[in-house]
Amino acid sequence: MPATLPLFSQELSIPKCINPRDPAEAAIALRYVMMFWLAKAEQHLLKNFPMPELDLSLRGRCAGQAYLQVWRVRFNLQLLSENYEHFMLNVVPHELAHLIAFREFGRRIRPHGKEWTWVMEQVLGVPAKTTHQYDVSKSANQQYTYRCGCVEREHHLTIRRHNKVAQGVSYLCKYCRQSLVFAYKKSL
Repeated sequence: MPATLPLFSQELSIPKCINPRDPAEAAIALRYVMMFWLAKAEQHLLKNFPMPELDLSLRGRCAGQAYLQVWRVRFNLQLLSENYEHFMLNVVPHELAHLIAFREFGRRIRPHGKEWTWVMEQVLGVPAKTTHQYDVSKSANQQYTYRCGCVEREHHLTIRRHNKVAQGVSYLCKYCRQSLVFAYKKSL
């Protein structure tokens, strides 16, 4: 008689995290939640998946990233701490779905294609959303203000884009199609 896996509880109890801004506490909570989502995938697919390497160094607008070949996930600690419960229920399975889809279907799949969508919806039971709606004003350090030909319109660029402008890259306003011109730097 073939071995069977024990039935998996369909309910996630999100761990309490006294200080989600603390990398050590956040890592413990994230590992617990990742174990839940991986166990759900293992039960559905009848396979074992290793725990991915966890990195909390992501900054800016992005909530998470998956590195497929090295089985690693990066999360934005600032966005995690500000959106703790939603993050655990949506961002964590989103990034794990990338790893699982890669493992199941290979490297020639689209990042948010039908394979990833299937893993999100059918395997993990989470709506397959590709973007978050988190407030990124604190994490996306946009302190360089640029202007275009539009009246009273300002464009806020990150340090990375500001440095690219200094190297000769030109950005255009999507409304008036004129080049952005540096106006001032915000003091934080």
